[in-house]
Amino acid sequence: MILHALNDYYKRLAGDESSGIPLRGFSRQPVPFALEIAPDGTLKQVLDLRVQNGKKLVPRQLVVPEAVKRTVAVAPNFIWDNTGYVLGADEKGKPERAAKAFEAFRDKVRTVCAGVEDEGLAAVLSFLAAWSPEKASGLEHWDELSGQNVVFKLSTERGFVHERLKVCEAWLKHYFAGTSEVLGQCLVTGEVDQPIARLHADLKGVRGAQTKGAPLVGFNLDAFTSYGKEQSYNAPVSEEVTFNYTTALNDLLKRDSRQKVQIGDATTVFWTEKKSLSESLLPFVFGQGEDQGDQQKLRLFLEALRDGSTLPDEIKTEGGLRFYVLGLSPNAGRISVRFWHVDTVASLWAKVRRHFDDLHIVKRFDKEPDFPPQWLLLKAASKREDLDNLSPLLSGALMRSILTGAPYPSGLLSAVMGRIRAEQEITYARAALIKACLVRNARLRNQPLEVTVSLDEHSTNEPYRLGRLFAVLEKLQQEAIPGANTTIKDRYFGSASATPRAVFPILLRLSQHHISKIEYGRTYDRRIQDILDGVDIADGGFPAHLSLEEQGLFALGYYHQRKDLWTSKKNAPAETATATTED
Repeated sequence: MILHALNDYYKRLAGDESSGIPLRGFSRQPVPFALEIAPDGTLKQVLDLRVQNGKKLVPRQLVVPEAVKRTVAVAPNFIWDNTGYVLGADEKGKPERAAKAFEAFRDKVRTVCAGVEDEGLAAVLSFLAAWSPEKASGLEHWDELSGQNVVFKLSTERGFVHERLKVCEAWLKHYFAGTSEVLGQCLVTGEVDQPIARLHADLKGVRGAQTKGAPLVGFNLDAFTSYGKEQSYNAPVSEEVTFNYTTALNDLLKRDSRQKVQIGDATTVFWTEKKSLSESLLPFVFGQGEDQGDQQKLRLFLEALRDGSTLPDEIKTEGGLRFYVLGLSPNAGRISVRFWHVDTVASLWAKVRRHFDDLHIVKRFDKEPDFPPQWLLLKAASKREDLDNLSPLLSGALMRSILTGAPYPSGLLSAVMGRIRAEQEITYARAALIKACLVRNARLRNQPLEVTVSLDEHSTNEPYRLGRLFAVLEKLQQEAIPGANTTIKDRYFGSASATPRAVFPILLRLSQHHISKIEYGRTYDRRIQDILDGVDIADGGFPAHLSLEEQGLFALGYYHQRKDLWTSKKNAPAETATATTED
């Protein structure tokens, strides 16, 4: 299913001239430098092709003859490669191997283009015939050039030599002459008597994978041999489909791709079966887009989605399109599939809407995002807000919950509550996650739980009221002892939320001392009593223990009450929205 969808995506891109997708026999590669040569083969200069990306110079992405699949053997590319092959020199400290690589590169250019008459090709052959690897260290930019990919450019022409028509024709003739002799039925298309690919091209752009790239499909041990079939003959995919799906996936994974986001250790790509607005908006849902115009467009779209307003006409017409989401992560010498999800555009946006509905809660500060991105949520559950400290399985599970509408992962609420107990801090993102986990998971158990966006003074939920009580007692202490280095939150929050019976009697006795120290203590006394009126403290007093979900409600009560206590009533809105729990 994955390869089939990627094969179709390649065909979609190939039919769009503006996509720039390479045709079969070619691939897009990072090329930072070009060797400019005269028609007689004399090297004129080294051209720096790099482009500015933020504060860095990055290689230009060029479509060149398809790269070979390299192992330990010497295997040159055609008319482009790294300096070890093109110039016979690099900084690897193996001059004998570099000399063999240079000879192999020169022989390949001669073999592929035998009998071809072309000015650019003749210049390259003249350069290779006269070049001495010892000259490499004296070249301009050598420190940066060494080991990097280079192409050739004729000084009298604007384009590159590998783009010339006769050179391309010679390459394609050679390329198709070398198709596999093993014929079989392609697992993707079902077509028979197809040349079956022995090796699949490497994928580049998956964070944490090998820098040279790694395959999605590969068999590299004798244990994988089945019925005498070795390597990728175990999973017969035609050479055409292999090229199509790897090219399409590499296009999605490229550095400047607008259809790629990083979720934990999973590099996630997405596309629709036809060109659509939705596939360009999704990265902004996860907070990884940079275009301010698109961010504003997404904000208006999400507000319309959440409020039930009229959606853009473009989105309405896309509703029936299939939407694909693929999460990839590194795994030894290959790429592993973290998750794969297929849906329609309409269904996907409905689930995204539900996700943000579940998260919706009053913000601590105005500058915080109305639609918190996934990376912000994951940081809220991470030690020291470092995503490297979070289980990669949790980030993938959260993505699946968002895309499928399934319960949020069980470990998410536990992780958030663990960070709150360790840091005694309930941030906006943590409160939003707690609310989302409680509301969604209760709804899916057919036990609806209503949690308001802001303070609910009428809620009779006992853990929620205890959280409110703790916030009031903390504010009372701060009023009675201005500038105190520590508060009851620093000493008692964890135990109060887990074992209220052991802590609240102490805090209530302490509160009487604090009330006596401030002139408006009776106001706090009435507020405490109003909250306690909703708590059953008869016959044993406060609850002895609170479950994890009850601790979450305690935290929400604390968060809501503290926000209310610190909000100027002059600027408070007349009404607060309520997060409904019904579909």
